[in-house]
Amino acid sequence: MQIVCLDLEGVLVPEIWIAFAENTGIAEFRRTTRDEPDYDKLMRWRIALLRQHGLRLSNIQAVISAMAPLPGAREFLDALRARYQVVILSDTFYEFADPLMRQLGRPTLFCHRLEIDADGFVSDYRLRQRDPKRAAVNALKSLNYQVLAAGDSFNDTAMLGAADAGFFIHPPPAIAAQFPQFPVASDYRELMAEIDEAAGRLAA
Repeated sequence: MQIVCLDLEGVLVPEIWIAFAENTGIAEFRRTTRDEPDYDKLMRWRIALLRQHGLRLSNIQAVISAMAPLPGAREFLDALRARYQVVILSDTFYEFADPLMRQLGRPTLFCHRLEIDADGFVSDYRLRQRDPKRAAVNALKSLNYQVLAAGDSFNDTAMLGAADAGFFIHPPPAIAAQFPQFPVASDYRELMAEIDEAAGRLAA
């Protein structure tokens, strides 16, 4: 039995914080896990920046409501789900994800929660658990699944390393160079081929 785990942002949908930076004109919001591998440090910085500029959850949700999946993402995901069980493992938040999940056909999503204060500001965030992507892969393996995983950034490498087979899809060159053990796909066609090849090898 095999299951595929995918990251969300940068793999199936655009980076939400980059889209928010472009919408607000505040370039600092472009910083993502591709730039800062310490997720807690990154989120605390984002929360402070939102407060500094008077931006609430509703401001972020308004940007997300106008976003669409990456070109070809829905078709790729549909084709993948026809062959494998698929779970999305993301460091996004349920308060962000719904418009994009609807456009992707509502795949299973494991992510986190935001805490919102009485004035509508993001006051904190709650991880589903520590090291959530690696933990999810290990849990699925404990259920006797062979796990194949794909992501694009620093925060995916624990997931890729824990999986039976892990792949990058269009990562920044510096990250790919730092983790040469993971094959790199430049598009969905190549990623599907990598997944199918590894699935066949694991099943043999």
